[in-house]
Amino acid sequence: MSDQRNVTLAITGAGGTRVARFVLESLVKDDRVGQVDLMVSATGRKIIAHETGLDSVGEAVEMVLGGPSPKVVTWDPEDLAGGPTSGSYPSWGMLVVPCSLGVVGRIAHGTANTLIERAADVTLKERRPLVLCVRETPFNLIHLRNMTQVTEAGGTVYPIIPTFYNLPSSVDQVYEEFTARLLGFLGLSQTDYYTYSGDETPAHRDRVES
Repeated sequence: MSDQRNVTLAITGAGGTRVARFVLESLVKDDRVGQVDLMVSATGRKIIAHETGLDSVGEAVEMVLGGPSPKVVTWDPEDLAGGPTSGSYPSWGMLVVPCSLGVVGRIAHGTANTLIERAADVTLKERRPLVLCVRETPFNLIHLRNMTQVTEAGGTVYPIIPTFYNLPSSVDQVYEEFTARLLGFLGLSQTDYYTYSGDETPAHRDRVES
């Protein structure tokens, strides 16, 4: 049995879809990951097109990565008979990046209208890691209660919030650090470049010196 991990990545209709590209690229490059099960909602596709300047909404992998990858398996989010609907389907955990607060609400209440929501429900029932990267702000009381309910069910709400002490000089550096921290949280440590030693991080030192 392979030691490689299958990771599910869903992209939903919230701003910040370029973060998902950094996450997917890192998962594809990681030798510990054998397969990425990718789901992109219809609204997610529209936002990817808007945030990347694409003229049309195309295939999910091409939209996110810029081309196909043998490691990525795409699923139609409207297909409620897809593999990830079953707990027997091999999966090490699920990331939703970005995760709209509407999707958070449906996951919190066990409403599986799409494969994304069903896969999240299965991830929770199988006691696997489920990480929801919300981007919207501010939160209303409904949002807060839904996030609390997801957390009580075993999921993790991991907002797309950058750190500033590493002195990022570009948006891409913000995305890179967030991706490294997110995948490290999932158990796929990427680098110690952003690890605080008690005095500073290597990233902070390099950027101060430059």
